[in-house]
This record gives sequence, structure tokens and C-alpha cells, in this order.
Amino acid sequence: MVQAASAAVERLPNWIGGRFVAAETGHQPVRNPATAEILAEVPQSGPAEVEQAVAAAAAAYPEWRLTPAGDRIQYLFKYKQLLEENLDDLARAITLECGKTYAESVGELRRGIENVELAAGMPLLLQGYNSEDIARGIDEIMIRQPLGVVAAITPFNFPAMIPLWFLPYAIACGNTFILKPSDRTPITAGKLMRLLAATGLPPGVVSLVNGGKAAVDALLDHPRVRAISFVGSTAVARYVYGRATAQGKRAQCQGGAKNPVVVLPDADLEMTTRVVSDSAFGCAGQRCLAASVVLAVGEARRTFTPVLAEAAQARKVGFGLDPEVETGAVITAESQARIEALIAAGIEEGARPLADGRRARVSGYEQGTFVRPTVLDGVPAGGRLAQTEIFGPVVSVIAAATLEEAIAFVNQQSYGNMACLFTQSGAAARQFRHQATAGNIGINLGVAAPMAYFPFTGWKDSFFGDLHAQGRDAVDFYTDKKVVVERWPKEWSRRF
Repeated sequence: MVQAASAAVERLPNWIGGRFVAAETGHQPVRNPATAEILAEVPQSGPAEVEQAVAAAAAAYPEWRLTPAGDRIQYLFKYKQLLEENLDDLARAITLECGKTYAESVGELRRGIENVELAAGMPLLLQGYNSEDIARGIDEIMIRQPLGVVAAITPFNFPAMIPLWFLPYAIACGNTFILKPSDRTPITAGKLMRLLAATGLPPGVVSLVNGGKAAVDALLDHPRVRAISFVGSTAVARYVYGRATAQGKRAQCQGGAKNPVVVLPDADLEMTTRVVSDSAFGCAGQRCLAASVVLAVGEARRTFTPVLAEAAQARKVGFGLDPEVETGAVITAESQARIEALIAAGIEEGARPLADGRRARVSGYEQGTFVRPTVLDGVPAGGRLAQTEIFGPVVSVIAAATLEEAIAFVNQQSYGNMACLFTQSGAAARQFRHQATAGNIGINLGVAAPMAYFPFTGWKDSFFGDLHAQGRDAVDFYTDKKVVVERWPKEWSRRF
């Protein structure tokens, strides 16, 4: 039931044309998942607000495109400095509205800032190439030009980092940009806009439209929006990709995941336990690179599974601003109920709960939506739980006889975001990285998150599109390539 906002609760505006604009639409509450406190009200903008943002972006585009890349990136240098100076405020906002721990929020911001830093090198990244005398007296060059108005639709679980996967590259390439953040975590996005405004960025170059499906559909259908970036569930990624490309747009859509971790008997037990626990239970399991299936090979099931369960039970759960907390709340009561139902479904399939995180209550935060770290042993490889993205702090343990059997499980999955291997064998590591069909591979790593210099390469049902976020892919995505072939006969020069 929607609670009425008190007088102290802010109604969040949109950011359009260089100013904050109050929305005329209905609003819904933004809650702190650890306390259930209403933090703000977010507008449910629709086609009218999207039209205003697109009009502002289209009006700003001609002059922004003509602005040299070396001048465009000066705003990013200022932006990086402001992000650094306001790191604590931003991290606290992320924790309050998203539920993750303060340390996780700081880590998220660091990865976001990394993308701002890389995009500030755009004068070099935008360079094309040329070939003199491709034929007698003919030269050929390739140049990059911006697309125009582009947009990103971003999720709740990384409200700062994922917008920064897209925004810096888009505007450094010369595009104008519209952000549609999650309506569960819009406060951080508003803070990002305020800091961007403080750089003096020209009005209309970046806009923010809050809302839900109506705003998304309006962006997907608008004829002046040239490209769409999206991160979210696979079902919605498929929808966004299909609707955007049907309108002739360029699209990159990151979907869901079911990330397997293969543990060989020779893996370092202490390191593997710590790394897998942080991967599976950090951010309350609400990240697309969270470890969610452990394939314990041979003796590893006997040695590793019990210590993983102990680590799960020892992990402190609570409000993310408490410095001792290691796992925060899940985003909503609906998410909590869905996760608990999937745990129950796994037990019904025959799994044994070595650590059961259902019905979690945290003293002082009884209204919070918590799920404690959960380890389910003996999950059937062909069952529902082994294939379903839980998006919570839950690990399913599946026994495998050999590395080859584990790789076969990895490769038959519909998802392909990440797969990790823990071993001391270089030969096993090489076999795994060569054969595993996932876009991001980790060797003795639990979160194989690419640095900004590399693309975030999901495969299969974890990604729809051709060009990924970050790095050179981002430059290719946000520009059109133009090839110019030139001939200048000598006799023409004699006329002048």
C-alpha cells in the first residue's frame, strides 16, 4: 500500500534543458529497503516529459557536435573532480535507497569514475585512420561522427556506476544524452545531474527523465532517439532490444545472469571461500556478476561446501551504513518474497539448506527486507533452481565429477554473463577460459568485472546487441563511421 508522503519528503524533479522541472504526473514512494522509510517521491513521467527531454537534446545537439572533443572533455575533468569531492554523499545516497553497504557503494562509485576518466581521453579514442594512394592519386580516410540524441535505461542495483557506463562516452563522442534511471533508486541519479550541472555543461546536452514503462516506451518509439542502452533482466532486455531495433535504433541491452563458479579440488580453500562468499553475498546478491551456482568438482564438494556454509552463516546482515555489516537488504518486499519462494522451490527439488536465509529479522530494522546468505547443497543440475536467476544472496551447490562435466554445465546454460574457475592448475585454467561459453571469465576471481578499458561482454541471453558498454565498444556504439574517398587531379590545381 502506498503511504502518503510527509511534508518533509521531497518530490523529485526531472532534469530537462539545463534545469530541474517538476513533473505533472503521479508519483510513487522511494523507500529505504533496510528501514522501509520513505526517502522521496519519484514522478512517473510519460510521453510528454520524454518529448520535452528529446526536444531539448535535439536543440542542443548541433552546437555540441561542433564543439571540439578537446573542449567537450573539459566538462568531464570537472565532473570527475566533483564526483571525488562528493563521494561520501553519493555513497550514502546509494546505500539509503539501494540497500547495499557503504563500502560497496564506494566501490561502485570508483568503477563509475573510472569510466569518466577513460572517456576524458576521447580525442585519442575518436581518431580514425587513413590510407594514402589507396589507388593512384586517391586517398581514403575513416572518420567518426556522433549519432545525435541517445538514451540509457538503467537499473536499481548500481544507480551510479551503470549511468556512468554510458553518459561520459556518449557526450564525449558529441551526442546529447537522456537518462531514464530506475524509479526504485532515482535519488542518486538526481545527485549525478546536480554535479554535472555544476560543471557548466550546456543546457540540453544531458537530461534526466524519471518514470517507469511509459517513459521507457516513449524513448524506444521516439524517432529522434538514435540509440538505446539498457541494463536489467533478460525478459526486459529482450523487449527493449526488440522494440528499439524495430524502430531502426542502435541498441545494447544487458540482461540477466546465472553465474557458475567451478571449484577444483586443488583450489586454495581459504582464498576461494572468501572470494566466492563476497561474490555471492555481496550487494545482497543483487548484481549481474554475482556467483550463484558452485560446481564443486570431485573432492571439492566435501571440502569446500561446508566452509562456504560457515562463511554464509558468519556474515553480518543489516543496515548498510553500519560499518560492520557485510550484506545489506534486498531492494523490496516483493524481491524478498520472490527470493524466499525460490529457496523453497530448491528445497522441494531435493536440495539441502546448509544455510537458510529465509525469515531474516535484523534487530532495530524489523521492517527491512533482508534475506540472509543461503547455501543449498545438492541442487539438481537439471532442476528449476539451477537455471533460474534468483538475484539474491543464494548459492546453489552442484556436484561435478570432472572439469569437463562442469564446463558442459556452463555451456548448456541459456545465460552467459560470467563463469569463474578456482584452481592452481594453469592447464585447467587455460582449458576453462578457452572452452567456457561466457563473456566474462574469472580465474581465481569471484567477480570478473572488466575494467573500463575493456568491454562488459555478456553472451547468450545475458546480452542483446553487438557492441557492449565501456572501452572501445562504447566509442563504436556512440559514433557512426564515415569513409571518405578523395581524388584531387593535378590539373585542377592549375586553375588557382
